[in-house]
Amino acid sequence: MERSESDGASEDAMDSFLEKFQNQPYRGGFHQDQWEEEFEKIPLFMKKAPSEIDPKENPDLACLQSIIFDEERSPEEQAKTYKDEGNDYFKEKDYKKAVTSYTEGLKKKCTDPDLNAVLYTNRAAAQYYLGNFRSALNDVMAARKLKPRHLKAVVRGALCHLELKHFAEAVNWCDEGLQIDAKEKKLLEIRAKADKLKRTEQRDMRKAKVKEKKEQTQNEALLQAVKARHIRLVSEAASEDEESVAGGLGELSLDGLSSENPYGARLSLDELGRLSWPVLFLYPEYAQSDFISAFHEDSRLIDHLMVMFGETPSWDLERKYCPDHLEVYFEDEDREELYKVPLKSTLLQVLQHPRYLVKALTPAFLVCVGSSPFCKNYLQGRKVHQIQ
Repeated sequence: MERSESDGASEDAMDSFLEKFQNQPYRGGFHQDQWEEEFEKIPLFMKKAPSEIDPKENPDLACLQSIIFDEERSPEEQAKTYKDEGNDYFKEKDYKKAVTSYTEGLKKKCTDPDLNAVLYTNRAAAQYYLGNFRSALNDVMAARKLKPRHLKAVVRGALCHLELKHFAEAVNWCDEGLQIDAKEKKLLEIRAKADKLKRTEQRDMRKAKVKEKKEQTQNEALLQAVKARHIRLVSEAASEDEESVAGGLGELSLDGLSSENPYGARLSLDELGRLSWPVLFLYPEYAQSDFISAFHEDSRLIDHLMVMFGETPSWDLERKYCPDHLEVYFEDEDREELYKVPLKSTLLQVLQHPRYLVKALTPAFLVCVGSSPFCKNYLQGRKVHQIQ
């Protein structure tokens, strides 16, 4: 069969093109060792979009972005695009970017109240997962102003109140949501939990008030007992002008009675109206101490020393701290004077001495061996009074 001249020329041109095409290497192909990286540069196959898009490095992606966020489109269309973008970030659990996208959508100020309500509600969800419960609550409140019966906003608001420990408010939000949908499972679960926690909180508050009232009554009784004994109290940091004496102890002392001693014990009053004090014995020669958590006011000093030194303490290498050899003093820091206390004195008798000040609700005594060189040096230059 014969062919026309035009057909022949066309075929010759095609043959020439194919021959030229086959002889030229293809420069846009993927290298077999880098095909995954090459695919990642194509917008369709990207697993994660870059945080910042450089038109020179990602011209295809920049082109798509300019189309998607075209400012010439209506505010509603732009807000919806940002909403969809935020939803994608939310699915990826990238809540910070989701918040940013929803915020950009709201900035478009579209006139669709339903769309704006969704943007607020979705942003609230992202804020919730970021732990920003107050911001999330503000968003759901804004959503409900636009759409009062928006159930998702009610659910998320109830969750926010629950996290913020606003249990009564959480119950109220649940009740409002259940008026919209009485079978909403999530609201029923939140309400049950919030109501239980609310009741527990109310019970704990009642217990705390009862405990506070009981402690106040006990402290007032302690204060009256101390006043009746003419014992002077002073706080650790009080100056001489701030000392609370006898009948004028005032609120400062009452507040002090309500707290524990620095060593973990408290002044106490038994059923017979007798006081027991936390007492500290200091041994300056060896920088040692003993603490008695409940020293009854009618007990004698010698009685406790007999118990404490019934066995030789590990730090007394010379075995000289025997009850019969010990001397006990209290210090008047204002006058820089010492008072030697008879070992057979009761604690009450010592505390009632006009120069004794009980600091931090803890009477303290200095103990040393009377015949020791240390005791003589320690007392040298100090004025010492002997209590009869």
